[in-house]
Amino acid sequence: MKLKTFSLTVIALISGALLAPAQQAPSAAENKEANLKAYVDLLRKDVKKEKVSILTDLMNLTPDEAAKFWPIYNDYDKALTVLADERVALIKLYADSYGNLTPAIATKLATGALDLDAKRNQLKREYVHKFSQAISPILAARFLQIENQIEKILDLQIASSLPVIE
Repeated sequence: MKLKTFSLTVIALISGALLAPAQQAPSAAENKEANLKAYVDLLRKDVKKEKVSILTDLMNLTPDEAAKFWPIYNDYDKALTVLADERVALIKLYADSYGNLTPAIATKLATGALDLDAKRNQLKREYVHKFSQAISPILAARFLQIENQIEKILDLQIASSLPVIE
């Protein structure tokens, strides 16, 4: 039960994967997925809204800086969403495998998590460079600091909800 609660919480925070509409009457599993998707979409919007609010307050941008910052940030957020979808897939794999984890799945989960961390860091590196070019290196470093703080908080919430592999 703890894993299901964890899965719903994590997916609600980071998921954004879209489900294809069914051509015929949906099954119970499809209804559950559709309900989960609707819930996830709603919570994801709230998380993004909060993040934008935090960034707005802490970045303290002039109107000219803001006009340059937000379009770049929106591109960053779209790319980050793709990585979040990959993370959701790993979490679903873990949830589906919990209790009967094989060495192959354990390896896939571990390397998948490490690969995602590397991709997130590469994405941040790329966008810090873009922000440095567009506004300033100091504001780019401020963005990175804020982004890392938010990321660590979300990662801690997710990690603390995840049952340890037995």
